[in-house]
Amino acid sequence: MGHHHIEIKQEKFEFTSRSKMLSIILLAVGILLSVIGVMQIKANDSKVAAETTSVNAVGASHETAAASEHAGEHTKPWTTRFWANMLVNSYYFLLFAVGALFFVALNYVANAGWAVMVKRVAEGISAYIPIGLILLFITLYFGGTQLYHWLHYEHEGLKEGMEGYDKILAGKSPFLNSKFLFLGVPLFVLIWYCFRIILRRLSIKEDSEGGLTFFRKSTRFSAAFLVIFGFSFSMLVWLMIMSVDAHWYSTIYTINNFAVMFVTSVTVISFFTIYLKSKGYMELVSSEIMHDLGKFMFAFCIFWAYTWLAQFLLIWYANINEEVVYFQIRLHGYFRPLFFTNLFMNFFIPFLILMMREAKRNPKSLLVAGSIILVGHWLDVFLMIMPGVVGTSSGLGLLELGMPIAFAGLFIYVVKYSLSKANLYAINHPYIMESATYDVGP
Repeated sequence: MGHHHIEIKQEKFEFTSRSKMLSIILLAVGILLSVIGVMQIKANDSKVAAETTSVNAVGASHETAAASEHAGEHTKPWTTRFWANMLVNSYYFLLFAVGALFFVALNYVANAGWAVMVKRVAEGISAYIPIGLILLFITLYFGGTQLYHWLHYEHEGLKEGMEGYDKILAGKSPFLNSKFLFLGVPLFVLIWYCFRIILRRLSIKEDSEGGLTFFRKSTRFSAAFLVIFGFSFSMLVWLMIMSVDAHWYSTIYTINNFAVMFVTSVTVISFFTIYLKSKGYMELVSSEIMHDLGKFMFAFCIFWAYTWLAQFLLIWYANINEEVVYFQIRLHGYFRPLFFTNLFMNFFIPFLILMMREAKRNPKSLLVAGSIILVGHWLDVFLMIMPGVVGTSSGLGLLELGMPIAFAGLFIYVVKYSLSKANLYAINHPYIMESATYDVGP
């Protein structure tokens, strides 16, 4: 199919004062809501403590026993819920950035040309990795003993035969230990960021010098990154997320987290591309490219549902005590409606929206489906972490509303700042014209 001549010019995003202010306001509002939420939780904890004291003073009766049971549900301090929320959001927003870097590397290794027009958007999103690492490390360092039962257990130094000795945790101690947590996790993310720095520098140099040298080097580094990432991402997920339920494990857990990472990062790439196009930038990004991004969103909604269902059905059908404990807390009480809401938001609703061809090309449809996906997978990560850390004393309050808003404000600021530092088009990429004229036909 023939195409008229397309001239690809240098195009830079201007990060205006108004745009900066909106991101800062979002950050400030999120912090304010989080502070109010923390104050509410502390006030509620004080009230429960007073009820417990009253119960103990009155003595045993049917009513006091019920009140005591109610008070027992709130034995976790407010700090545990705060650090659990920090873990949810620092991990979730880091997934966007790491997933964007994975997207860039994957397209190099696959020798794909269609996505070159949105390559710089993905690179801009990956700029959040060092910020995400800092926030994640702060969470692990200051909140680690409240987040991970095994870390608290390690500090007790119990030996076999001593009261409280845990055979399972002792058996997992070569992997679940403080050295690996505080050195391994930062090391993994730093290695990923080093690859990001290398790929970004090669990409920028390609703009000014051209030729195939930088493309070939980028392809080789991308291949190395994907191999290292496959192993290190698995270990990071086991160590940081799966271990909140330290006695439980799943062999498909990493794949499920990978699905979360990829579908959310592609969604965020789509959102920033739509935003830039709405501001008059990136007009050469065609509906064909948006269609392919929409197809990735659609496909990985299905893939996530497959991994989720594979994990759930096998454990449910086998009904082994050591395995069902994970779903037991999530299928009863407070978490039960969230458990099924998670499935609808991450599969059924986006599946129905995106199954039509035109919906994948329509920015409004992509924004609606993408918003449901992003909120849904935040809930997904919430359900991975909160029941194991906080248990039944968890909840959805102003803290749970404010913290993701604050993270979103910071994330948007960092990404927009990065986008303003380079051309929005990789003008000397060997496949740039293929991407600009990309057409899959009617």
